[in-house]
Amino acid sequence: MDPTPPDVILLGAEWRERALLRAQLIEEGLEVVAVDEWPIPRIYRRPGMKPRVLLINLRGLPNPRETLDEVRFVIPPNRVLVVTALGALTADEVRRLGFTAIERPTTIGQVVAATALLLADKSPNGEHRAVSSTQRR
Repeated sequence: MDPTPPDVILLGAEWRERALLRAQLIEEGLEVVAVDEWPIPRIYRRPGMKPRVLLINLRGLPNPRETLDEVRFVIPPNRVLVVTALGALTADEVRRLGFTAIERPTTIGQVVAATALLLADKSPNGEHRAVSSTQRR
């Protein structure tokens, strides 16, 4: 059996949020790998094994700026969703780096919906999108 890449890799330092978000993404039928620190496991950085979307929760994540700077060399920014957090980077700073950002306060459902938007976006142009309140559910 050949390994297949996950739909989503969820990077988050806080296990409760990570577990709830992972459970909801799985409920939506997605294959999800959850990790608590960067870098992601080596197998998921290989060609053919990279996730369709990398979801990063900045809350509690050490060195968020350095993490995002490194992520750009592993996964295209148009396939990364960043959930902002107080004391970390702002949504505008995240977008300037080329990533899609969703601002707090937000719900698990809104993050799942934003993830689904990125998964549905097949455009190869690499442009990032802002997730507005009208796109949230």
